[in-house]
Amino acid sequence: MDWLQNLFTDENSIAHIVLLYSFVIAVGVLLGKIKIFGVSLGVTFVLFTGIVCGHFGFTGNTQILTFLQDFGLILFVFCIGLQVGPSFFSSFKKGGVAMNLIAIGIVCLNVAVALGLYYGLNGRIELPMMVGILCGAVTNTPGLGAANEALSQLSYNGPQIAMGYACAYPLGVLGIIGSIIAIRYICRVNLKKEEEAIAREEAANPHLTPRMMHLEVHNEALEGKTLLQVKDFMGRDFVCSRILQNGHVSIPNRDTVFHIGDQLFVVCAEDDAEAIIAFIGPKIEVDWEKQDTPMVSRRILITQPKMNGKQLGEFHFSSMYGVNVTRVNRSGMDIFASRNLTLQVGDRVMVVGAQDAVERVAGLMGNSLKRLDHPNIVTIFVGIFLGILFGSLPIAFPGIPTPVKLGLAGGPLIVSILIGRFGYKMKLVTYTTMSANLMLREIGIALFLASVGIKAGANFVSTVVDGDGLLYVGCGFLITVIPLLIMGAVARFHYKMNYFMLMGLIAGSNTDPPALAYSNQTAGNNAPAVGYSTVYPVSMFLRILTAQLLILILICFIIITKKKNKYDFSRWIDRRVWRNHLV
Repeated sequence: MDWLQNLFTDENSIAHIVLLYSFVIAVGVLLGKIKIFGVSLGVTFVLFTGIVCGHFGFTGNTQILTFLQDFGLILFVFCIGLQVGPSFFSSFKKGGVAMNLIAIGIVCLNVAVALGLYYGLNGRIELPMMVGILCGAVTNTPGLGAANEALSQLSYNGPQIAMGYACAYPLGVLGIIGSIIAIRYICRVNLKKEEEAIAREEAANPHLTPRMMHLEVHNEALEGKTLLQVKDFMGRDFVCSRILQNGHVSIPNRDTVFHIGDQLFVVCAEDDAEAIIAFIGPKIEVDWEKQDTPMVSRRILITQPKMNGKQLGEFHFSSMYGVNVTRVNRSGMDIFASRNLTLQVGDRVMVVGAQDAVERVAGLMGNSLKRLDHPNIVTIFVGIFLGILFGSLPIAFPGIPTPVKLGLAGGPLIVSILIGRFGYKMKLVTYTTMSANLMLREIGIALFLASVGIKAGANFVSTVVDGDGLLYVGCGFLITVIPLLIMGAVARFHYKMNYFMLMGLIAGSNTDPPALAYSNQTAGNNAPAVGYSTVYPVSMFLRILTAQLLILILICFIIITKKKNKYDFSRWIDRRVWRNHLV
């Protein structure tokens, strides 16, 4: 039975470490599915399970634990960046500016409250631990990883900040949902009126959806003019997918000549619809199915890598293939197919034309689900490679003797956002299925949390239970609630923000899925999801970098001032590295 004993006790055994991780992750994920009053802590239970195992002496080789922790963090952060990259910059457009300003305000107030508590408590809670509490209070696990990585740059050898994170996280989830409820009563929100306002807004502002119309040419100025000339006259982009002339249906191209009485099937952006109707002619009813020439409309999936990053107008579909592209579906949203639209792998393109012509275009675009389901491993690991290089780049600031690095969290995050947004320009296929992205993310975060929990478990009880555990919980609650109540009131009274949209904004600014689930259940519409997705990219970016930069900037402040007092955490830092700066 020695083999069985060694399997559970030999910390250097690969079999022991794999067994330990499998147990911690499996039990943690199962416990995370338990809901209390409809709220679950999800994968965070992996951390708590790891702490319990570490407390009872089930641990592994420290170097292996550290490797798995950092690798899991890189995977998780990189996949998040790929996901949010396409919408990161567009989130600042139109109404997203105000929402992102509120989210940035919440992040800044979180940091301000944390620093206020740190100094208000006279340094009773060490700064690294306060950063851990901050990450738990805002339910942001990647921030914890970034903070850990920053501390490793400083050769930090103090208590594991995951203890503060573990104490603050549960009440952080409840505090976010409680703040949403509190704002409802403080601002005297009438849910029925908010629903009506959402309905009116959706009816008045359908800017993003394409408009399909059947028109008849009445404008005498268009007699004898080509389709290209008409577009030039109007100065508005539209697609004429079918034309009925003298009882015959055809696919128009740029040289098609218009005549009075022609019947058109036009697709355009919603904002241009009224102008096009006024210029061409009135709307009519046409049954295209009963015409002489059979035409088909079909959604074709772009899976051919050579089409990635190309503009729609480059392919000349109408003149070369006899088909027209009317709209493009990307990430579940229909987009008007303008000539300047950049195509990406994974787009679903609506093509109209004869059956054989549509089939030829389908062959050109790929239209292969099997090819699309195949993960683009090259893009992922090229991105990780570049991210680590960028994260390891020393950034010097005037007056600071030691350069700052973005590290294993910040570097891959920034690179993955840029690849997700601009990767097609470098001929990188950035598309990954949602299931593949989610799988990599879950594996990464599970490895990270399990490693952190196992390493922190040995001293958890003595540090938290016998120490300042309740103080950590209280500080975390204040860090969570105060910024949300302040910025929630600003959003309602100053920006007149819809309550349902605000619910999603609060959940997104804290990157908190349980709060989003509660918001969706309460609202019964997609407004919370819109608010969540609008602020999520910026919030996630700031959450990850804030925790890291908070530590690095403050240690640089200590170096500059060369001041050691009760607020200083230099005693937790290996003096072999910092002795020249901290004396």
